[in-house]
Amino acid sequence: MFSVVSGSLYAADVDLWIDSSGSRERCYVSHGHSDHARRHVRIIATPQSAAICRSRLGGEIAYETYAYDEGFTMGEARLTLFPAGHVLGSSQLQIECERGRFVYTGDFKLGETLTCRPAEVRRCDLVLMECTFGRPQYTFPPREEVCAALVDWARGALDAGQTPVVHAYALGKAQEVMAILGRAGLPLMAHGAIDKLARVYVEQGVALPPYARYEAGKTDGHVVVMPPGGNSAPILAKMTEPRTAIVSGWAMDSGARYRYGVDAAFPLSDHADFAALLRYVELAQPSKVLLHHGFKSFAHELRRRGVEAEFLEEHAQLTLF
Repeated sequence: MFSVVSGSLYAADVDLWIDSSGSRERCYVSHGHSDHARRHVRIIATPQSAAICRSRLGGEIAYETYAYDEGFTMGEARLTLFPAGHVLGSSQLQIECERGRFVYTGDFKLGETLTCRPAEVRRCDLVLMECTFGRPQYTFPPREEVCAALVDWARGALDAGQTPVVHAYALGKAQEVMAILGRAGLPLMAHGAIDKLARVYVEQGVALPPYARYEAGKTDGHVVVMPPGGNSAPILAKMTEPRTAIVSGWAMDSGARYRYGVDAAFPLSDHADFAALLRYVELAQPSKVLLHHGFKSFAHELRRRGVEAEFLEEHAQLTLF
């Protein structure tokens, strides 16, 4: 039986909570973002995700870690974690038993990434997947074009004597932005919250470009990478002619610049876009798709294409196989 209890996922077949929003005795955590990683008595995760959770959550938490493809058992089922391509250490969860194979994707992204293992897609009987960008309007431009546009924007600001400031989430997106800009040879400065997690990345073997930790009054000549804050962030007042940008999949929205209060918006995401969501289903070939964390209309889109699909509602209960 698979249940949704107060917004949290529970697999009764193996007595395991999955990315629970409430504290649990034992919970699988797919990655270190705060909407998925909460304080639990015991966390099941990859070693990299555990390192990130230790940095972010602190405290007395027991960690049960498994490398990608290192199977383990719960009751009569065999569980395996495999790459999700979202952020460092992010994983998908595969549960296999004599009745079939179930996959929980968590947040995932298909395609190239510079700072974590690329996602894998595995054949399964049932998949529970996120559909954050499950509308056709969220089909992103080619990654190389977006990266080139970001680099050109930052370089142009530096050449004009301005301070380019790139707003990106502290975990995952910021490190990916640093890798992209660093490859282009641009000098980088990272906000303290980003630097803290970048250090975990480096400790876990990710090669990030050289960068300086943010220091007021010393930002001239650097691309400053900081968490989202828009043009109203007080920190900008200490910079020379700051020019701001947001890096997000929501940059596809026509009013994104104004909503985020920035000068430019670049549609680079660590989530699968509409086309990649469809591609995942095509490759996984499940008998049924369960959806959550996104647009309910994506279930209709899949059904229109001949795929049995259902958006998982609050307090839903269903048999896994």
